[in-house]
Amino acid sequence: MERHESITWADARARLEAHPEKLWSLERMASTGGEPDVVGRDDATGEVIFVDCSKQSPKGRRSLCYDRAAREARKKFPPADDAVSMAAAMGIELLNEVEYRALQRLGAFDTTTSSWIATPSAIRDLGGALFCDRRYDTVFVYHNGADSYYGARGFRGSLRV
Repeated sequence: MERHESITWADARARLEAHPEKLWSLERMASTGGEPDVVGRDDATGEVIFVDCSKQSPKGRRSLCYDRAAREARKKFPPADDAVSMAAAMGIELLNEVEYRALQRLGAFDTTTSSWIATPSAIRDLGGALFCDRRYDTVFVYHNGADSYYGARGFRGSLRV
């Protein structure tokens, strides 16, 4: 409840009952290790916002490069998937930097892993992508080639219902 004190289960349930198609995305978040939880509400739309709240980047979403273009451009050892395509297939959005920092105010996440975040097109157009983690009780934003991938880097997503 500390993540969403102002939102009751009745509120979240009513939104889910009004949008049952979103249950599939929540199930995909959970089945890949994301531990989705309500973290807020969009005051303008009334949408309840679910985010992956697993302590580390979800296990079922690691070893991914950033996007399809990066995966297809890899000449050697391309990963099986990429973060942007996998998120889209799950019906969720990658967290952006603001959302990632907001999540970190709710607890200590990615203390031994890292997570790709939505990358501005100006950076992506130059071949880069952004990721974040938490070390030394500080949230860091880093860059890497979009085609890179590591066993400890995945992605976190959000779902608006």
